[in-house]
Amino acid sequence: MAGSPEKILVRGLNWLGDAVMSTPALLRLRQARPSAQITLLSPEKLAVLWEEQPFLDRVLTFAGSESIWSVSQRLRRENFSEAVAFPNSFRSALELRLAGIPRRVGLARRGRGFLFTRPLPPRPDAAPMRRRSASEVRRRLERCAPAAAFPTGAHHIHDYLHLTSELGASSEPLPPHIFLSDEKAAEICQKLGLKNATAGRPWFGLNPGAEYGPAKRWPAERFIAAAIQLQKETRCRWLIFGGPGDAVLAEKIAAGLLAAGGEPDGVVNLAGKTSLRELAAALKICRLLLTNDTGPMHLAAALGTPLIVLFGSTSPELTGPLFSPQAQILRMPVPCAPCFRRECPIDLRCLNGIDTAQVVQAARRILCQ
Repeated sequence: MAGSPEKILVRGLNWLGDAVMSTPALLRLRQARPSAQITLLSPEKLAVLWEEQPFLDRVLTFAGSESIWSVSQRLRRENFSEAVAFPNSFRSALELRLAGIPRRVGLARRGRGFLFTRPLPPRPDAAPMRRRSASEVRRRLERCAPAAAFPTGAHHIHDYLHLTSELGASSEPLPPHIFLSDEKAAEICQKLGLKNATAGRPWFGLNPGAEYGPAKRWPAERFIAAAIQLQKETRCRWLIFGGPGDAVLAEKIAAGLLAAGGEPDGVVNLAGKTSLRELAAALKICRLLLTNDTGPMHLAAALGTPLIVLFGSTSPELTGPLFSPQAQILRMPVPCAPCFRRECPIDLRCLNGIDTAQVVQAARRILCQ
């Protein structure tokens, strides 16, 4: 129909942290194509993340069990004119091809380049997250090898900007951003029982888990020690975050805080008890978040929450909150890091080298801003 807006489909990412890191590209795409109808295809588990985001017009979802054929047939009925695939999977490329979308953009990886009309080579600055073997970790320590150096522009945010630049968007990075008003966050938190969410004693957050594995987890005892010290100094209240798999760890930390004299109403364990929307609201009201490198870390940064991030086996140059002005990154420069392993084959010196005093001092710097 004459005068109808162009219809652009973005095949979204499957994991929370990756999805949040794609928001700069979506914001740039909206700036470049203000009159286009931009639709995101998202896994059902992340659908609420995209509610009321001004850079999107629509969100379509798919279940994890839904077949490629079913998804592509639904897309075909939408008559999209252009599409871009953020994931590197073969499936995401095939979905767009079977949907018959005339112009399709994606990275030419994993033998899928023929499925795109505009297959793009990886960026020159792109750097893979290659997992080191246990023997390589030990060799690097024996030789005192320098820590891995990644090129400027290696961060994954640039991958998504590279893709949307093919649709006319700027490739200049922006901080990731998820729009959630203070008023809406307070309303959701009231329903969670977090009274006086934005007034009185401040809420601080602890996010001690990491789904990827123990090589990304700062020791629980140090979370407890840092939290006790900060509670003494600020009279803060603590929210403990995590998924269902973090329930035992979160309970251990909550018990440690209460045993040290924490007030019962000053420690709230939310691990495994929130929806994604509730998690976002609770992160939003925190004056400070102490966290490992996880999906909720990315979400908190995108919500504007000040945070301290503890990096171990992974690399902030690739996936850290580098573009978020209120984020402070703490890590120990050791020859074996980043190793990208789920479990450390030696002594976890990358995280054990970060002591409680460093974290407390970083928190003081944030709170003085």
